[in-house]
Amino acid sequence: MIDLTSTPIIILVILGSVGVALPVVSIALKERPSMISYGIATLIALFAAIGYVLYQLALDHVAPAAIFSQDVLVDDAFGALFAIAMLIVAIFTTVGSFSYMKNKANPSVYFSLILLSAIGMVLVAYATDLVMLFVAWELMSIPTYILVGFLKKDPISNEAAIKYFLFGALSSAIIIYGISLAYGITGSTNIGEVIQGFMVLDANLIPIGLLAVGMFIAGFGFKMGLVPFHMWLPDTYEGAPPTIATLLAAGTKKAGFAAALRVIVMGTVALSLDWTLALGIIAVMTMTVGNIAAIMQKNLARMLAYSSIGHAGYILIGLSIAPFSTIGLQGSMFHILNHAVMKGAAFIAVAGIVTALAVTHVDKLKGLARRMPITSLGLVISLLALAGVPPLSGFWSKLMLFGAAIDAGTVVWWGPWLAVAGVLNSALSLAYYGWIIRKMYFEGEKEKRIKEPKSIIAIMAFSIIFMVTIGVFPEPIIQFTEFATPAINAGFMP
Repeated sequence: MIDLTSTPIIILVILGSVGVALPVVSIALKERPSMISYGIATLIALFAAIGYVLYQLALDHVAPAAIFSQDVLVDDAFGALFAIAMLIVAIFTTVGSFSYMKNKANPSVYFSLILLSAIGMVLVAYATDLVMLFVAWELMSIPTYILVGFLKKDPISNEAAIKYFLFGALSSAIIIYGISLAYGITGSTNIGEVIQGFMVLDANLIPIGLLAVGMFIAGFGFKMGLVPFHMWLPDTYEGAPPTIATLLAAGTKKAGFAAALRVIVMGTVALSLDWTLALGIIAVMTMTVGNIAAIMQKNLARMLAYSSIGHAGYILIGLSIAPFSTIGLQGSMFHILNHAVMKGAAFIAVAGIVTALAVTHVDKLKGLARRMPITSLGLVISLLALAGVPPLSGFWSKLMLFGAAIDAGTVVWWGPWLAVAGVLNSALSLAYYGWIIRKMYFEGEKEKRIKEPKSIIAIMAFSIIFMVTIGVFPEPIIQFTEFATPAINAGFMP
């Protein structure tokens, strides 16, 4: 029986109660509270949730990573790391919305949907049952379908919402098909029991097991933005409100990786499937397609969307070499945590630019450093961190990933080539990141400073401190990711 004081249950109670209360209060009161009131209530709930995660970790009430349970949820360090990353993103989205949502309708519904989506993301990370995983997946996805199209009078937002919904529905259908196959051949939906069942399958049932894993790869691959499942992502990120693009790029993508780690990787190990080279190829394709496409973009949000695809490829490097290097998967976990802050800060900076200037075209960013110096600085630091420039946080996670790939070369011939592809793609990313920086700092002469939204300034300040501090003192985060990283071998099986 799951403990009622366990982290996922408490988060569910905190976020769920506030998420349900916001629209109820809005309907019940004749004089509806201000948008700021709803935002502050949402922010308090999110801080309470992340505070409880940190409290449980500080008291060592959290189990080691990848401990499976007969319950549908498990309170382990793996889930805690993802919960922290996704709650940080939800906080960024909420704070950034203080300025973006000013004078917009239905703020109670907007903030309620953010909380409900955050619940889904967190529960995906803690789920140890396929049915629970799917329920959490839908709880995460359905609110975001609405949020992407929240600007009802904007045709671009509506188009983005329709595309996102169609591809999201397809991915959900594929996942539920995979769950059906797994249940049919193992008689259980508990992830641990399913994996045990995969390990003792009759020869004639192994193809069905492989098909189930393939369904999971395709279904979760849509949310992660892996090539060739990335088609929906640029249009959706461009058309969605920039605050919601933050939630998608830095939040829901992480939930996809959490699900992939719990189900796909462990399932392929159980089936003794040589999945590593295939994931390595997908990683190279994802990095390369994402970065090459980003270079050709003129819209800042669309450029960052393709950049997110590229970073999914970097994270996948760690997954592909996990059986051959102990540092590989740890590097992926570190980069996931880093990416939540780096990409979150970048998209929130875009939200600030849209709020203040109503522009997203890169050519219109000329002289932005003089008009919005703090927002520009936050955007620059996040872009350099994304590129892996030292001494910023992104450097260390990329170094771990590329170093692990080289280390794996003692076992598999293609390991060092993953590192080469990663370094070349990081250098390639500097081309379009540098283009943005040049426009902001070295072009335009007559621009005057304008008032920057205080909420955006707060996020930029936190992000800069995080990226620089972790870049200079990475050891605490490295130790935490080591604790949260599951061992990818047969020994971890329940």
